[in-house]
Amino acid sequence: MNTQAATRKPLLATALKDATLAALVAFGLFGLLIGLRTGLGPNAALVLTTRFEELAIVVAVVFAGSLLRSLLFGRGPLMAGRFKPLLESRAARIIRRLAVPALFALAICWPLLTYHNRYLLDLGILVLTYVMLGWGLNIVVGLAGLLDLGYVAFYAVGAYSYALLAQNFELSFWICLPVAGILAAFWGVLLGFPVLRLRGDYLAIVTLAFGEIIRLVLTNWQSFTGGPNGIGNIPRPSFFGLPFNEEEDGFAAFFGLEFSSIHRIVFLFYVILALALITNWVTLRLRRLPVGRAWEAMREDEIACRALGINTTNTKLTAFAMGAMFAGIAGSFFATRQGFISPESFTFNESALVLAIVVLGGMGSQVGIAIAALAMLGGFELFRGLDQYRMLVFGAAMVVIMLWRPRGLVSTREPSLHLPKPEPSKGAA
Repeated sequence: MNTQAATRKPLLATALKDATLAALVAFGLFGLLIGLRTGLGPNAALVLTTRFEELAIVVAVVFAGSLLRSLLFGRGPLMAGRFKPLLESRAARIIRRLAVPALFALAICWPLLTYHNRYLLDLGILVLTYVMLGWGLNIVVGLAGLLDLGYVAFYAVGAYSYALLAQNFELSFWICLPVAGILAAFWGVLLGFPVLRLRGDYLAIVTLAFGEIIRLVLTNWQSFTGGPNGIGNIPRPSFFGLPFNEEEDGFAAFFGLEFSSIHRIVFLFYVILALALITNWVTLRLRRLPVGRAWEAMREDEIACRALGINTTNTKLTAFAMGAMFAGIAGSFFATRQGFISPESFTFNESALVLAIVVLGGMGSQVGIAIAALAMLGGFELFRGLDQYRMLVFGAAMVVIMLWRPRGLVSTREPSLHLPKPEPSKGAA
């Protein structure tokens, strides 16, 4: 009993010390962000107001969380191995098996469940768009192991390609869709050539610069891209030649329905759902091909990959081209959905968000990326009413996920290729 009491006393003292230090750090970080607030008073004078109650609540939450963490798990990192018995339980396996059909059923039924809520329909389209972008970037980052921070550049190329082709040559959405993907893939190859010898941080810096170059070109080439004013009145897609309008040749009149603007939104939802599913199917098929196995081999060890006789030049270029193609297709859909595009829609924040989805979901995991996109974008909208606390909660959730699951929500997946089982020898009894 005395030994246990002596052991608990240093543990409690250490936990209190860590919790106090964490509370002081929180006070220093959020003292000016939350404790003080500036505003405009009478005669446009600057007024400083205090919010010490909110600051005290944040510091208390940090203190309690740090104390509880230290008492339960000690000072070590919250690795997933500590929760292995729970994660490997039968219930967890059942949940993992049901995740894919559950997400698919939710996606199919989402327009039926939210038909009278335009906001939720638009949110569903946004989530599916980022799911498609995440699956495209997963080819470059998750499978090939190439850190790309300029992925939004291919997204912008696809959007501007569709807008310019549809307006200047009056081509339909279904013709411009593959053309935008091919043009984005072409730019992906152009990016791939200069970075063939780069890896790690150097590759990230070059791809980041490429994304900024594309954005600046779109901003300054006013005679071609419209510059900061962007491009408006982008043509909308039709349903096999039936436009979504109130005319007699419109979609509603053809099927004998009462005209509603929701028809076009539902149609766009199923279009992006089909594009995302095609992206997923193509990615899974590519994984089983030699090029997919070459991507994964290069991700693990590029030097060993070369020693095995794999052409790393073609492997890198195909990874950049395939990832850029899906980004270009998603960009063309973004342009027709918005009806207006400008360089402000293709900033570095978009690349960072897509990369965060891939990393948090688990690099190489298709299901994990879909769950991460749903959690990040849906959760971001869920906390929209919290104003200034929204980004704080969002960032804290990302930190917790990275501490708990450092390799992503779905850190393991089935191998792309299984070796055949050895046949039993004939002489065996």
